[in-house]
Amino acid sequence: MSDRRPRSVYGVGSDPDPRFSLANERTALAGIRTAVAIIAAGVGLAALVHLADVPNSLRWVAFALCLAGGGLALSTVVRWRRVERALRLDEPLPPPFALAPLAVVIVVLGLGAAAIALVVGT
Repeated sequence: MSDRRPRSVYGVGSDPDPRFSLANERTALAGIRTAVAIIAAGVGLAALVHLADVPNSLRWVAFALCLAGGGLALSTVVRWRRVERALRLDEPLPPPFALAPLAVVIVVLGLGAAAIALVVGT
């Protein structure tokens, strides 16, 4: 039995080709990095609302960015676990489940920010 954790991932199947595990890990780290950047954008926007004379409605955009970043981080970890287990059990890779919802959230946030920019510009 392996001492590697989480056991729910490393306690099943056999070690896959290291290249595939490392590629899965790199993908997960890219997702985490993106989540941190989205959260940082939310925090920066919240600070801007607090320090500058910008519409208070941008607080909601900042809040949504922070939530989206947290959601992306969570979905990245879940995806990493699912893919790693599939690799270890020699099963087909699971389909992406966060891609479409994340794209919708980003589009809605972008449209909201654009609408606020139009109102501020007039």
